[in-house]
Amino acid sequence: MTRKFLEDAFAGESQAHMRYMIFADVAENEGYPKIAKLFRAIAFAELVHARNHYRALGNVGSTVDNLQKAIEGESYEVEEMYPVFNNAAKFQGESEAEKSTYYALSAEKIHEELYRKAKELASQEKDMELEKVFICPVCGFTAVDEAPEFCPVCGTKREMFVEF
Repeated sequence: MTRKFLEDAFAGESQAHMRYMIFADVAENEGYPKIAKLFRAIAFAELVHARNHYRALGNVGSTVDNLQKAIEGESYEVEEMYPVFNNAAKFQGESEAEKSTYYALSAEKIHEELYRKAKELASQEKDMELEKVFICPVCGFTAVDEAPEFCPVCGTKREMFVEF
């Protein structure tokens, strides 16, 4: 029973973290920088809670183990979850849901491949040779080392990509 409680707590804290980060962006865009700061600060606290619960569940391993879990998660999203969600959205005529799930599916395919490459290298005790990662803020398309002139998924301009 305790495990189920921790799993539910992890899910709830994770969702609260993301919800508050989204709310912070809205507050910032509407001209409330201090409220945005409050949302971001409390979002961080929710992240701390989620991290603690996840560790208590025994779900954090070595980098190679964590990469395998990431690959499994991305693979599920690519092969099962998003194709079904996208088809349902198309069937039901839900254009925003269709676009959202298409964007996610397109990005998750790239994420899975990047994690596979990273795991192969980490298994050899090597790190990746990447300098920068660029994420499209509209669809999540991911590019390594250089952003494309336009996002191949949604058309967003290079200048809008977020660099990591």
